[in-house]
Amino acid sequence: MGGQLLPLEEPEGQGLDSNQEESGNRAILALLTDIEVRDQTDLVITCRDEAYEVWALRGMVRFRRVTEPGGSIGYEVVEQIGENPIANQNAAAVATVGDELRASSSGNPTEDPDRAFLEPAALSYPFAYERIAQLFDCRDAPDLIVNPKCYAFGLQPGAHGALDVVQSRTLLAFAGPGVSAGAYGTPARQIDIAPTVCRLMRFPLVDGADASGRTASERGRAPDVYLRRQDGRVLEEIVDPEAPAPARVYMIVLDGLSFSELGYNLDRNAPAVENLRRIIDRSAFFTTGAVGNFPSITWPAQASIVTGTWCGHHGIVNPSYYLRRERKEVWPQWQGTETERFLSPRVETLYEVCHRVLGHWRRPDGTFAAGGAFTASIYEPQGRGADHAALERRLVGDRARLKALAVDHVANINPRWQRDGKKSVHEEAILDARGLAQVEVLLDAVENPVPTLIIHEFTMTDASGHDYGPHHEGLRAALEETDQRVGHVLDLLEEKDLLDSTLFVVTSDHGMAAQRVELDAHPARHLGRVGLKAFIAESMIWLRDMDVRVQRVVHGGTVRVSVCDNDADGSGEKPPLENAEVTAYGSKGLMVARVRTDAAGIAAFGTAADITSADMVLSVRHVDFNPRNLRLDGTNLAVDLRRSLYGDLLPES
Repeated sequence: MGGQLLPLEEPEGQGLDSNQEESGNRAILALLTDIEVRDQTDLVITCRDEAYEVWALRGMVRFRRVTEPGGSIGYEVVEQIGENPIANQNAAAVATVGDELRASSSGNPTEDPDRAFLEPAALSYPFAYERIAQLFDCRDAPDLIVNPKCYAFGLQPGAHGALDVVQSRTLLAFAGPGVSAGAYGTPARQIDIAPTVCRLMRFPLVDGADASGRTASERGRAPDVYLRRQDGRVLEEIVDPEAPAPARVYMIVLDGLSFSELGYNLDRNAPAVENLRRIIDRSAFFTTGAVGNFPSITWPAQASIVTGTWCGHHGIVNPSYYLRRERKEVWPQWQGTETERFLSPRVETLYEVCHRVLGHWRRPDGTFAAGGAFTASIYEPQGRGADHAALERRLVGDRARLKALAVDHVANINPRWQRDGKKSVHEEAILDARGLAQVEVLLDAVENPVPTLIIHEFTMTDASGHDYGPHHEGLRAALEETDQRVGHVLDLLEEKDLLDSTLFVVTSDHGMAAQRVELDAHPARHLGRVGLKAFIAESMIWLRDMDVRVQRVVHGGTVRVSVCDNDADGSGEKPPLENAEVTAYGSKGLMVARVRTDAAGIAAFGTAADITSADMVLSVRHVDFNPRNLRLDGTNLAVDLRRSLYGDLLPES
């Protein structure tokens, strides 16, 4: 272990500290051993004492993030009991439908890929150390993360969000000018997309921060990244340095499409992907996909695509999450529109990079600027900096024509979705039809130039994967409808002689895994059922704990107890807690005192001098917080997780 510790970037209470040892250990033990959820929970993840912890029934691992000599980031295992539950980080594992069926055979044998329920032993957790560590960099990261088993999350036939390879794998292909086409088996990550686009567009390097959080100048180097913050690398293996740069970029994001399902259709020359093949057959195609953000879910993942950073750095850590400073929940994904304000100002989107390098197409006075970039976000959830951004209510172009075109495209939606009672699929189909109308208006308009960058989200692949299942015939029908819209886009670009000069990127934001819906599994919610005080936004948990400090004046026979909220507020101070009940017990469990804290969070009581601090126990209770039990010397009375979970593997104490 020779690396230098790389600590949390914004340490403001995420993970577990000494005041949360009791509630945190209790929560981990409950999630892994209580009969209601033990068969649904794969991993419980946290950080404490400058290390990251992953707990599972099969074993645990603690690891540190370090800066290696030379500046690269590494990960050192500092403790392991039993099996390291995330040791298998093979990014190529379980990449096809056949792989999924074979992987299910050990625990849940089936010939139906929508019933291929994969146990942890059959899965891998690609880039797990990196993806876990990055998440806790954000000050709004949780205390605990519950990683459900691949098939144990919710009531829909398909779901995603977990660390495993099936839910984390996204598709990735680059096609067009500057790309060396072919099949690539090298591991890629979602965060590599943005810097690779910048490289292919021949944008300049800047003095931005790399994955360490430090700028090039702070690292004593020349500019070496393309964005203000860049966690990803350039996929140099696909770059043809002798080829001309593309004139524009068109990124297609197929929301939630299973990578293995796409491969199944490609291998069979299925009509459902005939237009996607027009791109993929001439692309640099990553044969085992690219590894997405953790959690593998839309709003955090989409921001990773457009910023080249993990969610712990761009700040949108979950579809909804808890702001410790403000003591409130925010819900970007459920809000749906006007969510760019949640993105950290310390990162930069591809739209912003285009404008920084190429300028703006429209001056402040409304006149055109020759050569300036025009950028568009078509229902892509992170549109900060885009001139046209549908979800931010910034629409460019003829509104009347846009409405008329949308009506025409909506008329072509497959009536199956309504017949099948799949309301969400039909609604997403309407959204995709409207998105196609926006593309037509933007490409035909005279009031704006041809877009330099379009990021186009197709949403119904996600809705159909959830509602039907990741490999259901209904999903394939939705994919075919989506593919027809992709074909319409390609035909438009070809008609305008723009096709050959356009760089295409085809990707997805996350994977999709088959679910055992009869479980109705929501393991994170179990903590509320067993009485722990927490804010829960699946699968993240923010515990509500007290900072208890004890001072004993032995000669005066006085004990002074200070009780505060363990989370600091916006001022950086921990608010005192009034009316917390403090009960003191001496030897043999006899009660010595029972007092309540005042408005300053202080309680005091007298005690006999012959009772040692190690013999006296304090019990602190408050209606809004988890209880604390500690000795007068400050020692927490917390469950011994190692002994409770892995006693047979430990030496006798």
